[in-house]
Amino acid sequence: MDRDQLAHFLRTRREALQPEDVGLPRRPRRRSAGLSRDEVAVLSGMSTDYYSRLEQRRGPTPSEQMLAAIAQGLRLSLDERDHLFRLAGHNAPTRILRSDHVSQGLMRVLDRLTDTPALVMSDLGETLVQNWLATALLGDQTGFTGLARSSGYRWFTDPASRAIYPEADHDHHARVQVAALRAALVRNGPSSRARTMVDRLLAVSPEFTALWEQHEVVVRRGEHKRIAHPELGVLDLHCQVLHTDSQDQILLVYTASPGTEGYEKLRLLSVLGSNTPTAS
Repeated sequence: MDRDQLAHFLRTRREALQPEDVGLPRRPRRRSAGLSRDEVAVLSGMSTDYYSRLEQRRGPTPSEQMLAAIAQGLRLSLDERDHLFRLAGHNAPTRILRSDHVSQGLMRVLDRLTDTPALVMSDLGETLVQNWLATALLGDQTGFTGLARSSGYRWFTDPASRAIYPEADHDHHARVQVAALRAALVRNGPSSRARTMVDRLLAVSPEFTALWEQHEVVVRRGEHKRIAHPELGVLDLHCQVLHTDSQDQILLVYTASPGTEGYEKLRLLSVLGSNTPTAS
């Protein structure tokens, strides 16, 4: 672990970011050249003391999980993330087609979407990051582990996961999930996690098996999506999708046309969300 170089790298990357770059409000009478240490700590999901000790050349060697969180909090590119790992005495994570490290481009867009629900997902349907309005709309989708991180896997193994959509839309969403998983399997290959997920679903879900055997390749997700919210009822929304060049991550943005009932419900959602613990 090169403490001097690690501290210098963290400080320069922190000072290169402004609050507006990461969707944070600018505080009056700021003393930091860029982000403050406590702001980076919040973005990285750790204590200010832990992060500060790294910049002060103190503390234990950070784990790979901590380094990954810091890389995301500082909005590092993949090359910068790998450099961070090496400075901390770890091997750089293996570059695979699928990565939990959110694309810099998608993260920059997400950081600026402060007034509408938005989230970034992997091609396996894993929510990698969501803004507070997406949490208010859909619930926290980032806390699952194992295969259950995938919305497609949960769809066929956990009936409660379907509650965010009206029952009349379930058949369509099931077909979308299967087609998306088939595309991920073709893209990632027979040794991928997609293969593991398909094999498991074929073993436990007759519904998945029946849809898989239909071999549908493309099922249009559609720009229109209905979300069933426990307090606001059904929201009729537009869902815009932005892909990375490699197609391994997507940004979903939920909007509604001004003057519509969906638009008014999104405005109410921002009030409800700001009064919940998840809106941080």
